[in-house]
Amino acid sequence: WLEVGGAPRPDGYVVFLSNVSAARDAHLAALALLRMREATHSINQRIFDTSVDLILVVNRNGDVLRASPSSLAILGFRPDEVIGRSAVAFIHPDDLESTRNEMRQARLGASMRSFECRYRHKDGHYVPLTWTGVWSEPDQQHFFIGRDMTERIAAEERMSRSQRLEAIGQLTGGIAHDFNNLLTVVIGSLDLLEDRVGSDPAASEYARAALTAALRGAELTRQLLAFARRQSLDAKVIAVNDRVAATLGLLRRTLGEEIEVTTALAADPWPAFADPVQLESALINLAINARDAMPDGGRLTIETANARLDEDYARQNADVAPGDYVMLAVADTGSGMSPDVLARVFEPFFTTKEPGRGTGLGLSMVYGFARQSQGHVRIASEVGHGTTVRLYVPRAATVARASEAQPLVVPGARPGERILVVEDNPAVRQVVTLQLAELGYHVVEAQNGEGALGILERGEPIDLVFTDVVMPGGMNGDALARAARSLRPGLRVLLTSGFAKSTTEDRTSPEEFKHLLSKPYRKIDLALKLRALLDAEA
Repeated sequence: WLEVGGAPRPDGYVVFLSNVSAARDAHLAALALLRMREATHSINQRIFDTSVDLILVVNRNGDVLRASPSSLAILGFRPDEVIGRSAVAFIHPDDLESTRNEMRQARLGASMRSFECRYRHKDGHYVPLTWTGVWSEPDQQHFFIGRDMTERIAAEERMSRSQRLEAIGQLTGGIAHDFNNLLTVVIGSLDLLEDRVGSDPAASEYARAALTAALRGAELTRQLLAFARRQSLDAKVIAVNDRVAATLGLLRRTLGEEIEVTTALAADPWPAFADPVQLESALINLAINARDAMPDGGRLTIETANARLDEDYARQNADVAPGDYVMLAVADTGSGMSPDVLARVFEPFFTTKEPGRGTGLGLSMVYGFARQSQGHVRIASEVGHGTTVRLYVPRAATVARASEAQPLVVPGARPGERILVVEDNPAVRQVVTLQLAELGYHVVEAQNGEGALGILERGEPIDLVFTDVVMPGGMNGDALARAARSLRPGLRVLLTSGFAKSTTEDRTSPEEFKHLLSKPYRKIDLALKLRALLDAEA
């Protein structure tokens, strides 16, 4: 490249030529660099303006020089309300020294710093932020990017609480299972004793007192199993409004005149799929808890509604699947709960009541029932303003049918009926054998699944197999039921268990082996189950 210049002279015109190739290349390079810097600045500005994270530029004294527009969403302050102020005005006092240390380390040469601290929101609460920062020596400035960790911390706390409850459930479920075997022996023996001492009023009274105490123990273990999600559920298509109406009379008598009970029932509720007895028990537990939160009286409201829980709700609640539910809510105007209490409210035996006022199992039972029913429970509470508990049970595909009346007499055996009892616990097996004999059945005993199969293979006449679900030796009750049916198609099978081990875990068809009698049970419960199963069409 040549640069041309000239000037007139008396004798003509002088033209100057000079080689400018090197200078032009340098000029173009400088121009390209300028344009690149402008583009970079434009990109950086767009990132700064649109970032969902908080971006701060701070000088070495901690004064904020620039703040991204996201400060409004994260901290409630506009950028102009942050710029010019010291970061000290926003940092939580407990985090101030560690943050200063991070800034000092950055200026001493550390290339990148990552740390956490809390910034004050405009409404007064503190926002947990995780920061990545770097010090620019030429600019004498800190550049920080902070991410709001509120949702992540809340999700981790929910997961931790869920895991803690799951671990407690495993422990309590195992204890309750073993205790139920003991109660089966105690309650069964007391049933037999009560029949034999009927002519002795004093002895009958003692037997009834002991039986009442044993049944109370069975109720406690049932609540433990409910929390552990191992209780036996008899889920049916039900009308929740009907279950509420059936319980209202009992509730009003139980709660007393100082508690005003009101209802807000859905006009056209969906049918629900749940165990009706456990649903009523959950409602009673919630109402009693509400009453205890209103010692000076108050108002209790029972509400039902159709509810559709969407994907967003499910993402915020780890224990719920999106779908259609029927909601049953119990709200009170009582004392409410603090966040610390609310975080532990579902733990078994946790209670804020005075000694002797409660077991701490009521809400645990509700929680376990909801989870085992493929439902969900949610509590909202504020100190001084009351509590609302919302129980969600799955929507059923069909309409609820009217419940059938239960027989009042103890049905016995028909002539010649034979029951094969399979139970590894000798004490339980002995009591069951005596109960069946009193009901008129011929009894054949086996202590495990292999022994029971041997009896069936020998061709002994058996009308029904009554077997425990959980047994040692490699063959549980579910496996025995399948093997027995393969040997004798159409053979009746009644399962029993100290807790409801999910048959689907062992790939047993719930339609084929859906009959289960939960331990502990009374003689009348056993008699009714046997008669219903033996009289059913094959």
